[in-house]
Amino acid sequence: MNRNQVRPQRRHATPSRIERVRRQAVPKPRVIIALLLLLGLVSVMLLDGYLRAEVGNDQRVRSDASASKVSDSVLDGGPFLSFQGSTARTRSVPDKTIVLTFDDGPDPEWTQSVLDILDDNDVPGTFFLVGSMISRYPDVVRRMVDDGNEVGVHTFTHVDLSYQSAARVTREIAQTQLALAGASGITTTLFRAPYSSTNDAIDNYSWPVYKKLGAMGYTSVFIDTDSEDWQQPGVSKIIKWATPKSGKGASVLFHDAGGNRAQTLEALPQYIKKMKAKGYTFTTVSGAQQRAQGQQAQGSQAQAPQGTPATAGDTRQSNPEQAAHRTADTATLWEGRALLGAVAVAEWTVPGLAAVLAVVGVAVLGRFAMMLVLARRHYRQRNRRRFSWGPPVTAPVSVIVPAYNEKECIANTLNSLAASTHPIEIVVVDDGSTDGTAEIAESLGLPNVRVIRQPNAGKPAALNNGVRHARYDIVVMMDGDTVFEPDTVQRLVQPFGDPEVGAVAGNAKVGNRSTVIGAWQHIEYVMGFNLDRRMYDLLRCMPTIPGAIGAFRRDAVLGVGGMSEDTLAEDTDITIALHRAGWRVVYAEHARAWTEAPASLGQLWRQRYRWSYGTMQALWKHRKSVTDRGPSGRFGRVGMPLVVLFQIVTPVFAPLIDVFTVYAMIFVDFKASLLAWLAVLLVQLVCAAYAFRLDRERYRYLLMLPLQQIAYRQLMYLVLIHSCVTAATGGRLRWQKLKRTGEVGTPAPGTGVR
Repeated sequence: MNRNQVRPQRRHATPSRIERVRRQAVPKPRVIIALLLLLGLVSVMLLDGYLRAEVGNDQRVRSDASASKVSDSVLDGGPFLSFQGSTARTRSVPDKTIVLTFDDGPDPEWTQSVLDILDDNDVPGTFFLVGSMISRYPDVVRRMVDDGNEVGVHTFTHVDLSYQSAARVTREIAQTQLALAGASGITTTLFRAPYSSTNDAIDNYSWPVYKKLGAMGYTSVFIDTDSEDWQQPGVSKIIKWATPKSGKGASVLFHDAGGNRAQTLEALPQYIKKMKAKGYTFTTVSGAQQRAQGQQAQGSQAQAPQGTPATAGDTRQSNPEQAAHRTADTATLWEGRALLGAVAVAEWTVPGLAAVLAVVGVAVLGRFAMMLVLARRHYRQRNRRRFSWGPPVTAPVSVIVPAYNEKECIANTLNSLAASTHPIEIVVVDDGSTDGTAEIAESLGLPNVRVIRQPNAGKPAALNNGVRHARYDIVVMMDGDTVFEPDTVQRLVQPFGDPEVGAVAGNAKVGNRSTVIGAWQHIEYVMGFNLDRRMYDLLRCMPTIPGAIGAFRRDAVLGVGGMSEDTLAEDTDITIALHRAGWRVVYAEHARAWTEAPASLGQLWRQRYRWSYGTMQALWKHRKSVTDRGPSGRFGRVGMPLVVLFQIVTPVFAPLIDVFTVYAMIFVDFKASLLAWLAVLLVQLVCAAYAFRLDRERYRYLLMLPLQQIAYRQLMYLVLIHSCVTAATGGRLRWQKLKRTGEVGTPAPGTGVR
C-alpha cells in the first residue's frame, strides 16, 4: 500500500450533485463483491441446513387416521402398488422369494458394510434412499448400483408426505431423483414413503399422494415382514421377526442408516444363510415383479422370469441395470452433478467455518475475560491513595481545536475550555470554513483564544499548524464538536509528571445519548473503547488516542513528523508512531470529554467506515513494528497482534456467529441455540455493567444492550467488512464531514451532561 493509495482527498474536492447521484445509482465493485460473498455464504448454509432437516425440522408422523377411502384390495394386497390409469393394482412376492429392502441410507459406514455382506453372500438388495444422504455420500450410491442392487426414492428430507402440499411432494421426489442422477447416472421408478412400511399404513391423507405418484409412473413398495432392527432388540429377534411364514414370499425391511446398525450387520448374514437353507431365493423388487408376472402368465407358481435363476443358491439377475432403473437424460444428469457439487462445497464450507467460529468464539470470550481482569487491576492501581505519576503538572498547556464548518458547536466547545481549572491557551485552527466558524470564535471575546486561518487542507494539516503555533510544551488536541469539563485538562496532563509518558488518552463520552442511536454508541464507548483502553494501558500498547481528547508532548509529536496525512486515522497513526519512538502512551480515565456522536445511521456508517479503513491503513503503514526491538518494539510484539485479532479478525468473523446462531435455530435445535445466544449476551451484559460501574454511569442504558447486539452490532460488522473489501480491492476513501447540531452543551462542574 503506497502513499498515493492511502492519501485522503481534500474536503474541498466536492463532486457535483449529478456525479454524486450517478455514483449512488451504480454499485461499486467492492459492494458487489461483498454482496456476492454474503449471498454465496447464505446459499451454502441454507443448502447444508436443508440437507440435514427441512426448515422447521418437520418430524410429524400421522397415525390412526381413517382409511375409508382406500380399497380393501389395496390394504390387504401385496406390497407392490402401481396404477394403470386410475386403477390401483398390487402384486405379491412369489413364494420362496425374499426381497431384501433397506431404508434411510446411504450411510458411509453402515451401508458400505451391508453392501459387503450382500457381495459376500451373492444376494441383491433394494435400497430406498434419502435424497439428502445421496447428495452427501454419492460414492456409496455409485457402488450400490454398480454392484447390481436396486434403488428407490425415500424422499429428500424423510418427512411424512401426508402432511405436505402437492408442491412439496413433487419437490421431494424431483430433488431425490436429481441427486440419484448426479451420483449414479440413473433415475428410478420405485418409491417408499417414510413411516409407511405395510399396506395398512395407507390412509385417507396419504392415499392421494400414492395416486399422484402412480400417475407419475412410480411403483410404491411396502413390506410383508419387518425385522424391526431399528429397535435394536437383539440379533435373534431381528432374524425371527424378518422370517416370513413357511414357504411364503416376503418383502422384508431392514435399515442401513439412521442409527447404530451393529445388530443389523450381525443378523443379516445369519438371516441370509438361514433362508437359503430353507430353499429361498433372494431378488430385487423388479425381479420379484417379473417373476410374479411370469408365473401369472404361464399359470405356474414355480417358474422364474427370464434372466432370473430358479435355483436357491444363484440369486443375482444377469442384467446389472434393473428394470426399475432408467438412464438419466443429459439435463437431469448435469443438474444432478451441479447439486452434488454444491453439496460438496457446503459439506466442506460449513464445518470449516464452524471450526473457525469456535476459535473466534473462544477468542471473543477470552477477550471479555481479559478486559474484566485487567480493567479491574487498572482501576485499583490508578485509584490508590498513594498513586502518583510524579510531580504535579501545573504549567500552562496549549489546547488545539481544529475546526471545519463547526458553527453549531464551536461556541460550546470554547466556552467549556474557558472554564478550565488548568491554565491554558486555546488555538483554534480554522480549516477553510465557509460557515463563519472563525468569526464566531473571535466574537466570543474569550481570553487566551487565538484563531488561525488556513486554506482547507484537512484535519492533520490543521493539527500540525496548531502544534507549530503552540507556545507550551504540552499540547491537548480535541475536536471542534467536543466539550470539556472544567477539570478535564488538569486531569488529562497529570501523567506527564512521568518523563517516559509521551501521550495521554482521555475518556471520551457520548453527549447526545437521548436517542436510540446515541444510547447504542454510549454503550459502545463505555464498554468497548474505555475497557479496551484500560487493558491496553496496563499492557503498555495503547493503539489509539481518541481525536476527541488527547494530550501530547509537543517535542514528541514533532519528533515523529507530526500528524500524518498518510491515513484517515491520524490518531491511530500518531499513537503507533509514538510507541515506536520509545514513548509511553497511557489512559487518564477521569479526564472526560463530551462529544457529539453521529445522530443517524448514515452518518454513523460514514464515520465508522472511515475509522475502520483508517485503522487498517495505520496498521499496514506500521506493519514493520512487529520486528522492532527493545522497549519501542512492545507495540509490535503485543499491541499489533491484539489489535489485528480483536479489532479486525474477530469482528470480521463475528457476524458469522450470529448467522450460525440463526442457522442452528432453524435447522438444529432452536431452544439450545437460543440459550447459547442468551448466555453470550449475559457475558456481555456483565462486562458492560462492570464498565458502567467503573465509569460511574447510569445502568438504565443497559436496557438497550440486547437491541444493540441485534441491530447496532451487525451494522458495525458490516462497516468493517466493507472496509476490508475496500482495502483488498485497492479502493480509496475520502474524508467525509458529519452534520452537527450543537446539542452537547457545556457540562456543569463534576456532573457531565448525563
